[in-house]
Parts: sequence; structure tokens; C-alpha cells
Amino acid sequence: MNILFSFGNGHFPEFSGGVQSSTDYLVKAMQARGHKASVLCSLFGDGTFGLVARLKMKLTHRPWATDNGLGYDVRRAWKAWDAVPTLVKDDRPDVAVVQCHNTVPIGAELQKQGVPLVVYFRNVEFEELGGDPRQFSGAQFISNSQFTRSRYREAFGIDSHVIPPSIDVAKYETETTGRYVTFINPVAKKGLDRALEIAALCPEIEFLFVEGWPLNPEQEASLNAAIAPFKNITFMRRTSDMRTVYGQTKILLAPSQWEETWGRVASEAHCSGIPVLAANVGGLGEAVGPGGVLMPVGSGAADWASELKRMWSDSDHYAALSQTARAYARRPEIDPAAQIDQFEAILVQASGSGKR
Repeated sequence: MNILFSFGNGHFPEFSGGVQSSTDYLVKAMQARGHKASVLCSLFGDGTFGLVARLKMKLTHRPWATDNGLGYDVRRAWKAWDAVPTLVKDDRPDVAVVQCHNTVPIGAELQKQGVPLVVYFRNVEFEELGGDPRQFSGAQFISNSQFTRSRYREAFGIDSHVIPPSIDVAKYETETTGRYVTFINPVAKKGLDRALEIAALCPEIEFLFVEGWPLNPEQEASLNAAIAPFKNITFMRRTSDMRTVYGQTKILLAPSQWEETWGRVASEAHCSGIPVLAANVGGLGEAVGPGGVLMPVGSGAADWASELKRMWSDSDHYAALSQTARAYARRPEIDPAAQIDQFEAILVQASGSGKR
């Protein structure tokens, strides 16, 4: 099959996040099974990378710029749906996987061009869809958690298969020094204010704040000002090798303030037996499971700090959580081979039902 993955977000290296990591994994897994796979995404156009992309678009007179540094073609366009007619004419994908930002306008244009659809729901910010997904008759639907599945069923009457984010254990598993409590993606939505409150109540514990979503200069300056008074907080820029993060982590902190549909960092941390202290919101509870402690919605900073101190200092409690976290990372529901089997079967079913 010739498989197109498309979303209105940016992609590596311009933008990074759970969607990008999961898409990269799926593209490469499909390639390993003999399929052709590529990505159509948004172009931000910033910096040297953006300048090169804009020059490519001018020189080729195409509505996208192509690069293949990730091992597959990535086409970046200002508006992905505008690029669809030319792309379909040139490349003739057998099936397209659309997800996240602007799912509806991209998917609608693909269906207009006769390309069968698989719609992958990865968040519950319905306004980001850019329209109503109920218009996709004949499409196959996937959700990244039972929570996400239930929300789309309630809101749109759409049922879906459930495939959580695929985690390549070998990419994340590492020995750890256990130096830090690590908080990844220090932004408001992910619970920055709560993380700062917890750090203030635990001066004896070292915290590592790791950039996730790229911070612009204004956001970086604001974060630096917020952590400046703390002697127990270290900031680390984002990295493509998360083992350098987990290799220093004893506990992962995830005090999210929004409805996470999963919690990829929890699954990544579990690979190394790192337990997670997290807010029990959205699908984050599914991702953490017994491999950590879930804090009820409404818990105060003092409650968080008390639980964190217990996890940090009670060796028996920590050892039990660590053992469970490692076992939970290897549960059948997130076995990569089984997930890819299921994903491939859905693609085959979608492509076979489409009228070209």
C-alpha cells in the first residue's frame, strides 16, 4: 500500500510532540512491512529550516516543500488541504491517515479526490478538527485511548477502534541515576504552576524541567523568570534522545491541567521502571495505570508534595511502584507488534472499501 499520513500540525524537526513521535513510529513500521509511507503536514517557515522550505516551494512551483531526512518523504505546506489535489495526482495514495489539527478540511479534500480515509483521534479539542467528522462516510476511525473513544462516541456518535500510542521500548529503556523528579513540557496546560508549587514544597528534591513543545523566546524568558528563584530546578532543552532524560529520572511528574487523551511520557518512563505521579484526568489514568500514583482532581499542592515525598523516600513503596511500572510497559494492550498488526488490518480494510 501507499499510505499518506496527514495533519495540520508541524512535524519533526520543526515541531515535536506525542503526535509527531507516534506518527514517525507508524510510518517506519509500515515501511518495515513493505509499504510506502509519507507525511503531509503544516509548514511553520521559521528559521533556517523554514527558509530552505520556502525556497524549495518557489523553485519547484509546488504547494509544498519536500524533505526526507527522517527516512521518508515529508511534504510541508502552508495549508495541507490545498496541497492535496496535486499530491494525489502525483503520488496516488491508496489510503490516508488524517489526525489532529484540521482533520476535517484535509480529510474532506482527500475523500473528494477519491482517497479512502482512516481518521485517528488523538485529542478531544473538537474545535481543532476544523469541522464535523461525521461527514466522513465509509471512513475507519481509531482512538488513542478508551477515554478518547468515549468522548467521540458521546459528542458525534462515532465509534472507533482503540490503539494507544506505540512505544518502542528499546528507544526509551535505560538505567537511571535517579537524580531528579522530571517534569516534561513545562507549559501551563501541562501543569507548570502546580509543578512550581510542588518544587517549592520539596526543597530537598531536585527537579528537572524538560522542554517539550518548542518554546519561543517570550515563552522561554517567562519560564526562566519563573524558575529563577528555585535552587532545586534545572532546565533542559528538548532532545531527540529521551534516554538522556530518563537516565537521570527517579520519578516522572505529570500534573496536567487539561484532558490528556493518553500520556505518552508516562508510557516512555515506564520502560525504565520509572513510576509516575500524575493528575487523574482524561486518558492519563489509562497511561499511568498501576505504574504510579494518580492524584484526584482538586488535590492541593500540599497533597501532591506529600505523595511525592513518600515516593521519593520510602524505598519499599518506590520499589513496588517501579516493578509495576516496568511490567505495565509490557502489557499486551501496548505490545508494538500487536498494535501494528491491528493498525495495518484497519488500513487494508479502509483501502479495500474506498471507491477510486
